Amino acid sequence: MKTNGKGPALLRLNNQKRVMTQLRKLRVTSRQDLAEALTLSKNTVSLIIDDLLEQGLIEELGPVSVASAGRPKIGITLRPEKLKSAGIMVERNVIHWRVCDYFSQVLAEKTLRTDTSNPTRLLAELAMLCRELMKSYPDLLGIGLGFPGIVDPRRGWMHISLPLEWQDVDLLGALSKHVSLPIRIMNNVKAAALLAVQLRGLSVESGHFYLRISEGIGGALVQHGEVFTGHSWTAGEAGHLVVQPDGPRCSCGRRGCLEALVSQPAVKQQLAQRQPGLSWQNRDSAPRVVDEVMAQAGGYLGAALSQIMLLLNPATIIIDCPWNASEVFCKAVRTTAHGNALAFTAAHTLLHFPEQRIDPANGLALAVLEQSEQRMI
Repeated sequence: MKTNGKGPALLRLNNQKRVMTQLRKLRVTSRQDLAEALTLSKNTVSLIIDDLLEQGLIEELGPVSVASAGRPKIGITLRPEKLKSAGIMVERNVIHWRVCDYFSQVLAEKTLRTDTSNPTRLLAELAMLCRELMKSYPDLLGIGLGFPGIVDPRRGWMHISLPLEWQDVDLLGALSKHVSLPIRIMNNVKAAALLAVQLRGLSVESGHFYLRISEGIGGALVQHGEVFTGHSWTAGEAGHLVVQPDGPRCSCGRRGCLEALVSQPAVKQQLAQRQPGLSWQNRDSAPRVVDEVMAQAGGYLGAALSQIMLLLNPATIIIDCPWNASEVFCKAVRTTAHGNALAFTAAHTLLHFPEQRIDPANGLALAVLEQSEQRMI
């Protein structure tokens, strides 16, 4: 029977992808440790490492440990500056981009004010920005572009975006005509979720839920290292869980959605109604009022998180929120979430309130790196 060389070549590329992914996550390791972690032969790993050394993508650090017998381990690490990606986040009337290295460290960034009302005009502006980035960084692996709204990431299609007031826009088709690099189209929050899980060093074997509170509220479940989008790309839309029937009207048209009660504009409005000019950062002028609003917002969020705990059973829920510095807010979230969920489920779900906000542009750049690793297969 005749054979071709595709089988061994594909296997080699798959193994190279696994090695690159492991190097990116571990930062520093050795040939022996890679072989053991990936259950590959030492010879296979050595051939891949030698190839990467020849390409200048990794470097050796010298002996990192000496066993009682046998050869010492030689430390190896990626040269992150050799592998770059870009992320471009679009929000209402704002474009924010970042160029990152292979370890997701930011090399350059910029925020631009613009008019996002016309999809055709904005996509032409984005195509021009992509070409400028390609010219400034000729070694880019690709560019990730993120948008608010319901986005089909495989097709690169925007179904609807309430913040941008767009509907049925072919994002990938409009951009790929003018950009020669690989492009990845995603929802902003789902891209941020990838980075949030990586920064926490969370196990890919478990599911983790990321929730982002900003102008709106979005969420994403990261399972086995990938974002679960659902049948119609709306999985994780926690902002439209109803937590107060007959509550204030949401941008989606319904009443009592979490977004209508806990988003940044909603909380700002609640504070202003209690005392004009009041903000949660400047609580000294009216600490009782601010704490009451923070406690109420935390209670609404906790009620929503208890539903997420029961339905998705994630190991971790990461709450990326402007008010994480408020002890009153965080306590209300925990108390309500634990009180409304099954005790066993709540006890096995870690709530994490990061001090630093996650930048979706960084997440988009990371998504490009992961896509490039997948394309090695």
